[in-house]
Amino acid sequence: MSEAVAGGPQRVAVVTGAARGIGAATARRLAADGFAVAVLDLREEDTAGTVAGIEQAGGRALGVGADVGDADQVSAAVARIAAELGPPLVLVNNAGVTRDNLLFRMTDADWDLVMHVHLRGSFLMTRAVQAHMVEAHWGRVVTLSSTSALGNRGQANYATAKAGLQGFTKTLAVELGKYGVTANAVAPGFIVTEMTRATAARLGRDWDEYVAERAAGIPVARAGQPEDIAHTVSFLVSEGAGFVSGQVLYVAGGPRG
Repeated sequence: MSEAVAGGPQRVAVVTGAARGIGAATARRLAADGFAVAVLDLREEDTAGTVAGIEQAGGRALGVGADVGDADQVSAAVARIAAELGPPLVLVNNAGVTRDNLLFRMTDADWDLVMHVHLRGSFLMTRAVQAHMVEAHWGRVVTLSSTSALGNRGQANYATAKAGLQGFTKTLAVELGKYGVTANAVAPGFIVTEMTRATAARLGRDWDEYVAERAAGIPVARAGQPEDIAHTVSFLVSEGAGFVSGQVLYVAGGPRG
């Protein structure tokens, strides 16, 4: 029996941006670990594939649609999750968007949308679920940062948001630790997802050539896969990671990737 269900009721995990990519891989992995998983994305219908995959593998999942940057939608989503699955004790803040451009071309809307989803979204989701964690005196918050937090051309908005999430994570660790809640961030390097495909397209690059070029600069000599991040999240939400908090773990095939 997995640790998520051993010795008590099945614990509930929420993964945002879980319709595809890293979020979907993480949702599947946490379900395999024994969690009931709320698969949250902007549109509920987009979560159907992830939910179906979890259920076909014998897991329990609920698809939920919400804009993570909208306080009312977040409150309603978390209330529904608590009612239908149980109190959420694990949160993976994965939802994200890119609106890449050089600073002088970046619009107000480009900036605001990225902050809305990454920063406001992580804040609202964490604020909504932490009450359940504090009551249970156990919880895990894992937030997706990025190697772009170290600076990346054409990503002033995204890099700023991802760096901000590291400060958010460290503050959560300080505030929530006494309640048995840990908070950590995972900072992926180059991962093969629809988002990185969009980056290649924006640059006018052939996808296969772009992946090969990026992989050549990574010490482990390959591109990352969503499952690489999912495995890392799995550890950070485990019982065994209870003394790991306030950390930023770069999962990039090297120091930066």
